[in-house]
Amino acid sequence: MRNEAEASRALELYADTVRRICFIHLKNHADVEDVFQDVFMKYILYEQPFQSDAHEKAWLIRVAINASKDIHKNFFRRHFTSFDERYNEPFYLLEHESSVLSAVLRLPEKYRDVIYLHYYEGYSAVEIAKILGKKENTIYTWLDRARKKLKEMLGGELDGI
Repeated sequence: MRNEAEASRALELYADTVRRICFIHLKNHADVEDVFQDVFMKYILYEQPFQSDAHEKAWLIRVAINASKDIHKNFFRRHFTSFDERYNEPFYLLEHESSVLSAVLRLPEKYRDVIYLHYYEGYSAVEIAKILGKKENTIYTWLDRARKKLKEMLGGELDGI
């Protein structure tokens, strides 16, 4: 079990990253907060040492993705439609917010993950492959497809990507 100082340090360094990853998957603040707490509880209870800060961050990202996926497996979530899903747009995205963010949130899950990890967290395709447990070429393909989908959604606004 980790001590309070280690938990505080991890929260300070990785809280925003974990929260954003959960948000990308769940699109619901209440679920995000539940998963966020679960992820850091697992971190506190995880007894193995990490090889480096990068390993620690990758572990937290992987746990956040898995915990978010577990929420989607919940009986209630599978049998009832939320307001967000019914109207195909998260209600908290206001008109003045980024159309790019809105488009990223509408991408299929695997594309959302690679776009987020590459553009928002700065990971290379090789690093993303290790984090997600996929082959490098798969990540390159998903990045390419995600860029094309985003470009299509945004009407060609992503010429620089």
